Amino acid sequence: MFRPNKGGGASVWLSAGEATLLRTLVVPVMELLNDPARPTPAPAPEPPESADLFDDLEKMFNETTAAAPEAPADPVLARLLPDAYQDDPESAGEFRKYTESSLREAKKYFAQTLLETLPAEGGRVKLTADQARDWLRALNDVRLMFGVRLEVTEDFEEQLATLDPKDPRVAAFEVYGWLGAVQESLVRAIAL
Repeated sequence: MFRPNKGGGASVWLSAGEATLLRTLVVPVMELLNDPARPTPAPAPEPPESADLFDDLEKMFNETTAAAPEAPADPVLARLLPDAYQDDPESAGEFRKYTESSLREAKKYFAQTLLETLPAEGGRVKLTADQARDWLRALNDVRLMFGVRLEVTEDFEEQLATLDPKDPRVAAFEVYGWLGAVQESLVRAIAL
């Protein structure tokens, strides 16, 4: 499990199987966040020197009057990108319009950090403090995905105990538990 590094961050030794498992679990989260219906906005071009203030204001007005995106239909995405206002769909839509694309990009960045710092064949992983926080966020998103798909409740241990040992979900529940242990060890390592 993770150990604190001198000067911040954390390190861990992962087997090849553990590294492959993490990589295999992070990629689907990234794919879910790459919604083709909501492409990443292109950076705004630099305005020409002669740009008129009223042109800029008109552009801003047009962007703010665009329809707010709806909450994702996929239950995992709905958990990864939750509504900010549960009881007010109009406010939730407005909030989503201004935050969803940046939240998607941030979550993909965290997952990418995990992938870039994870040795393909396993081995020592040494994370800076920032990378460790990114790992925590990426691990949390993977656990959310698993939790939603498995319909995990607060009584996770009881759910696992009641499964027939031949049930194919047993392995997934065990992976979910392992992810929780990895995440907890990372929290403890960076909290010291």
